[in-house]
Amino acid sequence: MLGGSKDALTFKTMKLEEIVYNHNMRKTTLCFLIDENHICLAMKKRGFGVNKWNGVGGKVEYGESIPEAAAREIYEEIGVKTKIRDLEQVGNIKFYFSNKPEWDQQVYIYFTKRWQGAPVESEEMAPKWYDKTKLPYDEMWVDDIHWLPKVLDDKKVRGEFYFNEDGSEIIKFNIREEEQVPLVLPRK
Repeated sequence: MLGGSKDALTFKTMKLEEIVYNHNMRKTTLCFLIDENHICLAMKKRGFGVNKWNGVGGKVEYGESIPEAAAREIYEEIGVKTKIRDLEQVGNIKFYFSNKPEWDQQVYIYFTKRWQGAPVESEEMAPKWYDKTKLPYDEMWVDDIHWLPKVLDDKKVRGEFYFNEDGSEIIKFNIREEEQVPLVLPRK
């Protein structure tokens, strides 16, 4: 998994604080509809993460709180409405991409067990329900298998993943179970 370029080697040997310092990381959301035995994943049809199963979510827009962005993205991508109070934050993970700092992002992960409407396909996402114990990890981001089972087992997680240039390989990672993740409240 070691890359051949000097930049990739430098990235792999940097300390976390060296990367994070003065890094204006994009804030994004990742949301999953959950029922007792199932999780709604969606196939990304275009853009970043195309052809991968994932939750729904995206960038936080100017003037919007992170939970507001989560609720908006759920509606835009799969057509269901959820209230901010029904979003449970289950994780906070930072993703770093070697030589692609524009892809770096801090992801706020949410579950919701309450929503209105049925998930429908949009231009961007095609939703599908999966048994929580039979997820298509081989068709998902390579990091998902390291943290998603934990949150499905009612754990909260925080961590960092460092990827190669295209996100196909993990260079290193650190996932920690937490009693609670930093709570992000909606603006008043």
